[in-house]
Amino acid sequence: MKEPTPNPEGMVRVRCPNPACGAELRLSPERLGKNEPCPECGQVITVVPLAFREGKVAELAAAERSRNGSPVRGTMPVVAILENIRSLWNVGSIFRSADAAGIERLLLAGFTGRPPRAEISKTALGAEDSVPWGEAASAAEAVKRLRAEGRFIIALERAPTSVPIDDAEFRFPAALVLGNEVAGLGPEVMAASDLVCHIPMHGVKESLNVAVAAGVAFYAMRRAAEGVGVVDAAGPAEEV
Repeated sequence: MKEPTPNPEGMVRVRCPNPACGAELRLSPERLGKNEPCPECGQVITVVPLAFREGKVAELAAAERSRNGSPVRGTMPVVAILENIRSLWNVGSIFRSADAAGIERLLLAGFTGRPPRAEISKTALGAEDSVPWGEAASAAEAVKRLRAEGRFIIALERAPTSVPIDDAEFRFPAALVLGNEVAGLGPEVMAASDLVCHIPMHGVKESLNVAVAAGVAFYAMRRAAEGVGVVDAAGPAEEV
C-alpha cells in the first residue's frame, strides 16, 4: 500500500477496496457517488469519502452492541456477499431484507454500488445505516476471506448439482453469495462453494429478481438457524 499523500484542498479522500491494492486516491467532489476505476489496479470504486466509511464502521459496531440490555439487531451468523449487482435499487432492497432477517453483515464485491447513494437509500429506507457492510474486490476474494474465518460457503445459483433451497442443509457460521442479475455467479465461486442451492421456479421464468431471491434465501437461512438453535426465534424486534 502506498503511503498517503497530503490532501489538496477540497479533494475527497477515497481508498480502493481491493485488499491487494488499498491505494488512497484524491478525487474531485464532483465525482461523489459515481464509479471510478482505480488507477493502480483497475478495481471499480464507488466514490465515497474515506472519512464517511471509517466513521460508519465505528457507528455500526456500536449499533451491534446492547442497548438497555437487549441486542439492537437479532443477528444470525450469516454474511451475504453481493457480487456485481448492477441496480442500486436492488442493492438497497437487499439491505432492507438483510436488516429484517438479521443478516450479520453484507460484503459488497466487484462493481456493486456502495452507500451513500440516493438510489440505495430509496429502497433501503435507512437499512444501509443499520446493517454493517464492507467491501471486497470480488466474490472469489471474499469467499477466501470468509472461509478462513471458518464459514460454510453457500452459492445461490441454479446449476446441475444445486439443491432446492428448502432441502438445503445449512451449517453455521455461513456466507451466502449472490451474483449479477444477468450473469449470475462465476465458475471460481461455484467451485469454491460448499453448497449450491436454488429457488424452485414454477412458471415460465427461470429466476427471480436478485433482491427478491435474497429475501427468500435470507429467511430460509433464518428458519434453519432458529431450527438448530443458532439464534433465538424470539428476537428483539417486534413482529408486524
